[in-house]
Amino acid sequence: MKPMTFGLTTFLETGIDEKSGMISHQERINQAIDEIVMADKVGLNYYGIGEHHRIDYAASSPQTILAAAAKLTKNIHLGSAVTVLSSEDPIRVYQEFATLDILSSGRAEIMAGRGSFIESFPLFGYDLEDYNTLFTEKLEMLLAVRKDEFVHWPGGKHTQKLDGNAVYPRAAQNPLKVSIAVGGTQTSVIRAAKLGLPIVFAIIGGEPIRFKPLVDLYKHFYLEAGHDPKLMEIGVHSHGIITDKNPQDLIDRYFYPHHAAFSKLGAERGWGTYTKEHYLNSIKYGPLYVGDVEFVSKKIAKTMKDLGINRFLLHMPGAYMPHEDVLLSIELFGKKVVPLVKKLLE
Repeated sequence: MKPMTFGLTTFLETGIDEKSGMISHQERINQAIDEIVMADKVGLNYYGIGEHHRIDYAASSPQTILAAAAKLTKNIHLGSAVTVLSSEDPIRVYQEFATLDILSSGRAEIMAGRGSFIESFPLFGYDLEDYNTLFTEKLEMLLAVRKDEFVHWPGGKHTQKLDGNAVYPRAAQNPLKVSIAVGGTQTSVIRAAKLGLPIVFAIIGGEPIRFKPLVDLYKHFYLEAGHDPKLMEIGVHSHGIITDKNPQDLIDRYFYPHHAAFSKLGAERGWGTYTKEHYLNSIKYGPLYVGDVEFVSKKIAKTMKDLGINRFLLHMPGAYMPHEDVLLSIELFGKKVVPLVKKLLE
């Protein structure tokens, strides 16, 4: 497997209500630039922004925000988390991320996913009945565009035919990095493995160890397809925030916006009531990494060891939190948590 890497993801959460904290889209987008610069400064490997089209998230165009940060950073890789490929044009996606790749001197990544939010489908004129076929066809087209400058593509139900059409600009990387984000669907895991694409599991509920069979499934089909085990990259994305002050204070303060965000999602999706007990249990046993440096480091190390993975992406913040809390958390993650996790896993 590839060496361990660590990074951040965000949806640029703006908050649910005044009680739990809110911020404007304008301010949140500009804060993201500060976060990316800080993440680069402290040596983190990745900053990914998730595409969403709703009022509580400020990132409908992640690649635009990342491009603004590209010339302010030197080493950190910049990408999506995720690009909702099903409702996008694969050619435009490639062109936009190839442009980001050029601006960043080869540090761009498309993290493609089917999307757990469906707002983009009616917004761009797609039918939810085509949810599965849209992603499959568009991913195949994206990989064809990535592979060849002059694209031959037969077309299909959701994509146009190309007879050697040229697609520019070409990415600085060869090939441009494309990874797949999954929520736990076996067919998605097997597809990514067979294609030899890096995979990221979004774990937002339950104990992380439950994903071990899916990780093993990916490894089996990846190797069976004949891909180089030295290039294998398997990651996890989970929520969290870190402090070097009183951890109980952070746990108490983070509960209110986190509860508001998950309660709203729960109401939309028919989940059960999200309680303080659920929250605390998720910190203690589940995929919520909230606390001081030692606690978060040990928990990340355990997750990576138990699952047998080599990439960890901390989603921060999973709900609106004051900017100073987020910047401190990023600094601690890069300077203290990552070195301790590596030491624990040696």
